[in-house]
Amino acid sequence: MSVEREKVHFTSGDTECAGWHYQGDNGACVVMAGAFAVPKEPATDLFARRFHDAGFSVLAFDYRRLGDSGGQPRLVMPIKDQLADWHAAIGCAAGLPGVDPAKIAIWGFSATGGYLLPVAAQDPRVAAVVAQTPNIGGFASVRRASGYQKPGAMLRFLGRGVLDTVGGLFRRPVRLVPLVGEPGTVALLATPDAIRDGVRALNPGNRYPHWRQAVAARSALRFALYRPGRYAARVRCPLLVLVCDDDMTTPAELSVRVAGRAPHAEVVRLPGGHYEPFLAEHDRAVAAELAFLRRHLLDSVPATPSETGAGR
Repeated sequence: MSVEREKVHFTSGDTECAGWHYQGDNGACVVMAGAFAVPKEPATDLFARRFHDAGFSVLAFDYRRLGDSGGQPRLVMPIKDQLADWHAAIGCAAGLPGVDPAKIAIWGFSATGGYLLPVAAQDPRVAAVVAQTPNIGGFASVRRASGYQKPGAMLRFLGRGVLDTVGGLFRRPVRLVPLVGEPGTVALLATPDAIRDGVRALNPGNRYPHWRQAVAARSALRFALYRPGRYAARVRCPLLVLVCDDDMTTPAELSVRVAGRAPHAEVVRLPGGHYEPFLAEHDRAVAAELAFLRRHLLDSVPATPSETGAGR
């Protein structure tokens, strides 16, 4: 199947969100979004094309105030709005041509992989969930990431977050923090795998030059305290949690433990760091995710060489 997509729009709250629609032919649809402050193209292009090649429709969207979606101020990312955007996107997907509303899956990685747990727990339209190297949250996750940062930088991060929160009450300009930075600099992440692999996984050769790799400090601070893992036991649909054993950004063992609380969870383990499913382990990640989607959304269909990575 050729990779063709068209821009679609849907309303979430008082804002118009933008997405890419890849029309498939098997009746099922995978709804996808980027990670925290990562637009749809860097985060989903690689996987969306593979899902579409396998016959699935795909709706890949931007959260409000990010990418091609509307909303001001830019890069302010309240979690409640992002969760609402998910519910609106699922509603949009259900109305797309050729989509069976009973066959909608949701996909996300890192922060968005964590968001999928409350979304699925609250939305009965979700038939399956693929959470790839999800940030489950909680003290263990914060402790793992902060272990690579210097205390002074952590204090400056906290101060900038507080100042931005107060400034937001008075409509002051947004104070941003980079998504990734070297230890000692103020950034959301200073983990070795984020520094080593983040750009080459999501933006190789500056393929997406318009992506501003930063987020509002107030949003970064609140995200660090969010714990989506507490919703796992309420996810009643099939859940695939894909973890990487050497993940320095989101602890694999925490994700495995949280997955164990979900009634219908499956875990796939891969070697490598947080971004490895975009890199050397991409074919294995895609094969595992397609097998899961087929098993729970479709009748069993043999895999093709393009899905398993054979012949590449």
